Amino acid sequence: MTFCKSLWLAGLAAALVLPAAASAEQDLTKLPPAQNGFKPKTTAWGEPDFTGGWPIDSLNGRTPLQRDPKFGNRQLLTEAEFAERNEMVTKLENRYNDESSQNKLGIGHWAEVGPANRRTSWITSPADGRLPAYTAEGKKLSDAMHSTWRRNQDFDWTSDFDSWDRCVTRGLPASMFPFMYNNGIRIFQSPGLVAIQLEMIHETRLIPTDGRKAIPRQIHQWLGESRGHWENGQTLVVETTNFHPGPSATNIGTTGSPPENDTPVSTDARMVERFTMTGPNSIAYEMTWTDPVVFTAPWSARLDWQRDDKYGIFEYACTEGDVQIRNYISASRAGRAQKRESSQ
Repeated sequence: MTFCKSLWLAGLAAALVLPAAASAEQDLTKLPPAQNGFKPKTTAWGEPDFTGGWPIDSLNGRTPLQRDPKFGNRQLLTEAEFAERNEMVTKLENRYNDESSQNKLGIGHWAEVGPANRRTSWITSPADGRLPAYTAEGKKLSDAMHSTWRRNQDFDWTSDFDSWDRCVTRGLPASMFPFMYNNGIRIFQSPGLVAIQLEMIHETRLIPTDGRKAIPRQIHQWLGESRGHWENGQTLVVETTNFHPGPSATNIGTTGSPPENDTPVSTDARMVERFTMTGPNSIAYEMTWTDPVVFTAPWSARLDWQRDDKYGIFEYACTEGDVQIRNYISASRAGRAQKRESSQ
């Protein structure tokens, strides 16, 4: 946690995402453009070099996935609104020391908080910064989802849990968004291949950039099948399809996302990402998610990454013992039996 705290302070010093004090000329209703013409150094085989550590823990500063309707189409906070968010984040950061002073372990020792920033939402499109409405089929799939995030749900077998509960995957696009812990991301490259290592669920995305053919659409994978190409010597463009369908495949799980993690995915889902190097230590990450079976329109988001090659990725020992799934089921069965006995 001490190491994480130092990262947060470094993030504040670097004024992540946008500076706290904007110039008078800056339009505080929208983000500056992601592309600025910066040309990154190249690898030995001539491709843009994106290798290194790009953890997104610094983005876990209470910026929501979806925008509060009170902000309308405004993408950035005012000075007063930013000061209010910064005060809230400071209180959350202080939970660690408050618990330690009382010889306690609680959420302050578990949840990491990054520095506050000016963003009103990670979603940039639609203009209101909110997820589009579900289609009728999307609503049906969402209602059929099972998860420990859902309220008043019984558990009787492994099918009553989602893929994240079972330590299988957080899925996409969720894995590219910040959570309260395990936000490490590393990029590795070799000729014709980019690998993105994720600390959460210890997964690695493999993205061929050599122009190879796509796999058959009948083959479905939790993280889909990705194909990438380089654009203008500055941007990695990745298209991902072939997602594993079902009612428990995609859970965002970040601040401001659907609270019950009830976002389904279909076999028609398509994700397009743009990784743009905007400086030697910065990447503008943009993504667009299109799933006509689930959503009535596509939606897009943007996150601004900062390099931190010293970030240490820890083992994600989620499946150690596999006790929580069993405990949920045992407790749920016992609770139902107790209700039956009391009703007789």
